[in-house]
Amino acid sequence: MTQQSLWQFIMEQHEKLLTQIIQHLGLTFLSLLLAIVIGVPLGILIARKKKLSTPVLGMAGVLQTIPSIALLGFMIPIFGIGAKPAIIALLIYALLPIIRNTYTGITTVSPIVAEAAKALGMNKSQLLFKVEFPLAMPVIIAGIRTAAVINVGVATLASFVAAGGLGEFIFGGISLNNTNMILSGAIPAALMAVMLDQTIAVLQKSGYRIFQNLKYIIPASLIMVGVVYGVTSISHQKITAGFTPEFMGRQDGDLGLRSVYELNVNPVVVSDAIMYKAAYEEELDLISGYSTDGRIKAFDLYVLEDDKKIFPPYYAAPIIKSKTLEKFPKLEETLNLLAGKFNDSIMTDLNYKSDYLNQTPEKIAKDFLIKNKLYKKSNRGNAGTVRIGSKIFGEQYVLAEMYKMLIEGYTNYRVQTKTGLGGTKICFDALMNDAIDFYPEYTGTGWLVLLKPSNGDLKRVTKSPEETYQYVNSEFQKQYGIQWMKPLGFNNSYALMMRRKHAVELQIKSISDLKKYFDKE
Repeated sequence: MTQQSLWQFIMEQHEKLLTQIIQHLGLTFLSLLLAIVIGVPLGILIARKKKLSTPVLGMAGVLQTIPSIALLGFMIPIFGIGAKPAIIALLIYALLPIIRNTYTGITTVSPIVAEAAKALGMNKSQLLFKVEFPLAMPVIIAGIRTAAVINVGVATLASFVAAGGLGEFIFGGISLNNTNMILSGAIPAALMAVMLDQTIAVLQKSGYRIFQNLKYIIPASLIMVGVVYGVTSISHQKITAGFTPEFMGRQDGDLGLRSVYELNVNPVVVSDAIMYKAAYEEELDLISGYSTDGRIKAFDLYVLEDDKKIFPPYYAAPIIKSKTLEKFPKLEETLNLLAGKFNDSIMTDLNYKSDYLNQTPEKIAKDFLIKNKLYKKSNRGNAGTVRIGSKIFGEQYVLAEMYKMLIEGYTNYRVQTKTGLGGTKICFDALMNDAIDFYPEYTGTGWLVLLKPSNGDLKRVTKSPEETYQYVNSEFQKQYGIQWMKPLGFNNSYALMMRRKHAVELQIKSISDLKKYFDKE
């Protein structure tokens, strides 16, 4: 299969890329302009009342230290998903440099100049707008310039809350091991940051002239950007769909829905960390999920039947380099202690405890091993360190903790966990680069994402879990020198799901039923 070039990918996806660029600009400008409207007056206030400067700047500094993903997470319960939480989070990140530079610019105006203005009969308002503000303008714009560049970068994370932007390509590419997709998002974001920085630099040199026109520029920019962003984001469908970045670009995902079912639901891109709750709270009606996820039970979601079988078997098993098994001779036998100990129902129950009951992975893992008479206390050995990786969802954290307890209990090896590594590409690259020694993977993902079959191979994808496992294991050993340990026994496949009540109301039981419903719209 011929490798697709970056230019070919951009040409093929140019409409989607243009939409993402517009959304990214919209998020950046809206948040930046709102930050100016709030931050500049606050900076003036604390310059006038210096006792307020320490708490205001301190609070702005604390808010900026909150990790962006966590900040977006805090916003969701209050503002839901979409543009609102993203814009508010970006606004918060932009406030500190704007407030600080406004305060600095005004307080560093020469007292002699201020006294001369007062001697000419200027009141406080005239002093501010005719003397202090114009002189402070280069410093203030420098703060805006810093905030703008920060926001361009942070706005890539907006895709996690279904707000769009270039993060859709970046994180989708990371999940799908697709370098062209990553670069198609990263390069425009970098160019946008440079161009915005240089544009504001020109404004910075304009000094007072730009200040005179701010009262026209800000409202006009807000209206223009808001309208453009709104046009690219609004959906008029009765069923609102949200898919993860990885699902969007996979043959066993949105591509398969389009090619096999001829179904295009125009989904927003959303993080799997929030999509289940978004469905439960009726912000999304249709989501891409995982068949053993505990939140299906917690939020009473209904899994649609995949009647045309686009989701291959996803049997879970640890993958590890052959040379690592030679380095740690007791490791293969220990990892295979979990082989066949699960089924779909057992894994769903464990995920329910993690995702909804908020039990720690350590407790869930220990309880499971004790119940299955596999638990042993750690030997605290020093025969070498085994590094376990995991992707960034509850099931993988639990499995990683189980393997840690088994290895430390049954061998003299120590264990270091590197959990929450993100999508498939990050975990697999870490394994290939010897940053980790093994991690739990799924045969369907290994087949479709890591082996990247041709269209001809896709037609021959077997529906038998055993045959799929044998094929994937054989190809991984040939291509990568990696072995799949024995399967754990459960099949965590992709699935489309809706709120049960909603599915019953619309009489949708299968993906084909969903296609018929969309055809009627």
